[in-house]
Amino acid sequence: MEIIESITIKGGIDKKGMPELLQEITVTRGEIIGIVGPTGSGKSQLISDIEQIAQKDTSTQRKILINEKVPGEAERNDPRKKMVAQLSQNMNFFADMAVFDFLSLHARCRNKTGVDIDEIIFLANQLTGEPIHKTDNLTILSGGQTRALMVADVAVISSSPIVLIDEIENAGIKKHRALELLSGQGKIILVVTHDPVLALSSDKRIIMQCGGMRDLIESTSQEKLVAQQLNRVDHEILALREKVRQGKMIEYIETELLGSCFNSACYL
Repeated sequence: MEIIESITIKGGIDKKGMPELLQEITVTRGEIIGIVGPTGSGKSQLISDIEQIAQKDTSTQRKILINEKVPGEAERNDPRKKMVAQLSQNMNFFADMAVFDFLSLHARCRNKTGVDIDEIIFLANQLTGEPIHKTDNLTILSGGQTRALMVADVAVISSSPIVLIDEIENAGIKKHRALELLSGQGKIILVVTHDPVLALSSDKRIIMQCGGMRDLIESTSQEKLVAQQLNRVDHEILALREKVRQGKMIEYIETELLGSCFNSACYL
């Protein structure tokens, strides 16, 4: 597969049939782009257009270019050349097999030789508070474990250079670390989110309104600091969640630390 250096979204029309205010955006390798806006603003349709590599053949009339060129028919429709991987909040495994066997099979299907399966499981365990074991059956994994495993799988095994993430804020994983892992593999990341941790962690964010791309905002250094503080809060909440699940008592000093962290984020 040709190395994908960039994708370009050529604007179409919004829900009222008017030209989108943002008529072009180019995303390059290693970049993280947030997609934000109220419910019904067209976020999911935008990533659907990207997944289909739309050529003015969807309701929005958008056009997607790969490396500034119109992709061929095979690049759009041949599953062996699939350029886009999508991670969503509602993903579940149906295969009745062990984690290690699934990852090994996927690596073979992708012709990935020399892949360290234990390393992939290790990476997945950096994203979730619930340990994943190589002998665990896929069907017994929790939602958070499933999302963590798929993030690690997409980062290491999947050859898809474009990753679409659709609202994984409630998936119970360390979101900031997940973005770092994916972008560190040189993939193009687009994140649909309502979560300020994910939105402010992105390099830029597309503002959606009435089904159209309204604006493109570049994240400031101040926003990056806020994202770091909110990420600390997120980690604290994940840690507290695990303690509650395990039946442990929560000490006052822990909630005080959480409050202090939250206040520091608010004052930035």
